[in-house]
Amino acid sequence: MKTALKVILMAFAYLVMFILGAASGAIHPMCYAYIGAVLPIVSAFIYLYTTTLIRGFGATTALNGFIFALFLIAGEADQAFIIGMIVLTALSEIIRFLFKYGTKKSVRWSFVPFAFSFFAYTIHWWTDTENSLAAAIEEMPTGYDELMKPVIDNVPMLIVVLLLTIPISILAMRLAERALKK
Repeated sequence: MKTALKVILMAFAYLVMFILGAASGAIHPMCYAYIGAVLPIVSAFIYLYTTTLIRGFGATTALNGFIFALFLIAGEADQAFIIGMIVLTALSEIIRFLFKYGTKKSVRWSFVPFAFSFFAYTIHWWTDTENSLAAAIEEMPTGYDELMKPVIDNVPMLIVVLLLTIPISILAMRLAERALKK
């Protein structure tokens, strides 16, 4: 029972991280689009602790599954999000299995696809640009869509940010390991 409660607390911490990441768009659309590259610095701690609680299959599934379910209920899950979360969660769980659950190697390498999870939420800007801009006109302050357009059009920057997520996630996991002494 204690373990289940701790996993639920980690899932809520992960949700708070997601919400703060999404809220960063209030600063500028660029923050919303690219913050996924730095969120692994926070999510590494959540993920590492969760993998100590769930030594076998399910650490990634518990965290991403919680987000997935809540976003489905809230109507925030489009097709790209659904596919992205399923693929990233499956990759992470497969890597943990292949590198033997509970080993540092399995946790470190499975964290890399997990670290991209926030991008599954923001990728709709590039997969459904027209509806994303229309939603911005409806939901955001006047002119927000005009700020979004150059961010969406800057695909080379998106590629750079996605590539940077890999070394950031590796570094973040090493920092989490040291800080949590696991």
